[in-house]
Amino acid sequence: MDEQWRDEALDVLLDPDLAPIVDMVLSRLAPDTFEAASTDGRVVFRRAGGGFEKLATEGDDPFADQSPDRLAGLAAERLDPHPHRRDNAYPFAHEQTAQLFDHPSAPDLCVVHSGAHNWQDQGGHRGEHGSLGVLQARAPLVVAGKGVCKDGLVPRVARLVDITPTMADLLGVAPRPDGTYLSGQDGRVLTDLVDTGADRPAHLVGFLLDGANPNVLYARAASGDAPNIARLIAMGTVYEWGAIAGMPTVTLANHTSVLTGRYPGHHGILHNAWWDRARGEQVITNSQATWPSSMQHLVDGVESLHDAVHRTWPTAFTASVNEPCDVGADYSTFDFFRKGDVPPMPKSPDGLPHQTERFVRPSKDYSWSTVVDHLAVEQAVGVWDGEYRGVTYPKPRFMWCNFTLTDAAFHEGGPLSEIADASVRDTDARVGEVLAAVERAGAFDDTAFLLVADHGMQQTDPACTGDWDRALRDAGIPFRDEGYGFLYLGDGIEA
Repeated sequence: MDEQWRDEALDVLLDPDLAPIVDMVLSRLAPDTFEAASTDGRVVFRRAGGGFEKLATEGDDPFADQSPDRLAGLAAERLDPHPHRRDNAYPFAHEQTAQLFDHPSAPDLCVVHSGAHNWQDQGGHRGEHGSLGVLQARAPLVVAGKGVCKDGLVPRVARLVDITPTMADLLGVAPRPDGTYLSGQDGRVLTDLVDTGADRPAHLVGFLLDGANPNVLYARAASGDAPNIARLIAMGTVYEWGAIAGMPTVTLANHTSVLTGRYPGHHGILHNAWWDRARGEQVITNSQATWPSSMQHLVDGVESLHDAVHRTWPTAFTASVNEPCDVGADYSTFDFFRKGDVPPMPKSPDGLPHQTERFVRPSKDYSWSTVVDHLAVEQAVGVWDGEYRGVTYPKPRFMWCNFTLTDAAFHEGGPLSEIADASVRDTDARVGEVLAAVERAGAFDDTAFLLVADHGMQQTDPACTGDWDRALRDAGIPFRDEGYGFLYLGDGIEA
């Protein structure tokens, strides 16, 4: 990257006119030195002694508040749904920034959009994610069942990369020689979740509710609107401050982080789209066409929880339902797609159970996700019942089940909307179908359960629109903007 282009791009992006939509801009100044800059100030920091140290601060430090408890609880979020940077928090911001730029195809500049920004120019929604801000980064974390401490709602925070090491420890997976559970893991074991005085569970079932805002999810469970999630909460421990997604806080990057224990910059699924510097080509992973093959972009040596389970129990059966990050799984929805043997899907949601007709009819995304999630339930229930599509299956040691409806609804209406609440009710009923199947299999009391998301979701301000790409073009700066916010600068690289 030409330093001239970087400086000129920063001048444009940090212009006060763009302050309503540009929260801050992240960059790497040297191999282990990084900068976060905003219109109010900047901070330069570096890795040091296993942590980070500040080298320089000018004006207001954009990372001054990294409090994980900021805006926790639905009441607090409703009072300030899209806070300004000075009222926001950025948990684990130093490591979030550093890990991103460890990848060889990391952008020259990473633009972090504001909490209020409605991406109308980029096909935005009333609910958004992708930034470092706590509401967009915070996912729910519920762990319950056999071998889990039953502490209820606790004022704690985790990172998504901590999930797989913790679940491996809970199951009794044998550690690697270096004491970790997965090669190159960034996460640590959340020891407070594991009841060391109890027997290990024989099975683990993980539910990922894509894009689910934990403030909303916990409130719906407490109100009685999500009785199956409430059942899991009553059986275990819930982190009030959630689990923080890796930067960028987007779908496939963090699906992969949850299941591998690595940050996006370390496992290789860098964003939903990015520029492959070595090949000089665009990579898109988060689309219906590319989901089945997206894991080809993992860096060498990445392991999943499926791999860790098989390393300890080579004959154990694991299942990945509706999950693109299916590395090492014995059963995988997307393996059917790769083989050209796609399970039969309903042509419409008409007649399917667990749907809110008020939204499924007018909303294309709600309708599609209802069909997809119904298919996920059919598969998960079929596997636990011992047969799916004429094939018999043993009880899975580990099953991962991804539901998409919450992401579609929280995007469409924002997390504080009626359509978001409806998606939680519908998804909760589908979770209940899987729990019932585990009970029919006689395995419920010997199973641990995990409920998490890949990122949070924040209500946007429909009046806060704009597009920094237009300002960059007007300034004559050559660039590509991938995934929206990953800027690659220089002559010959522009789209």
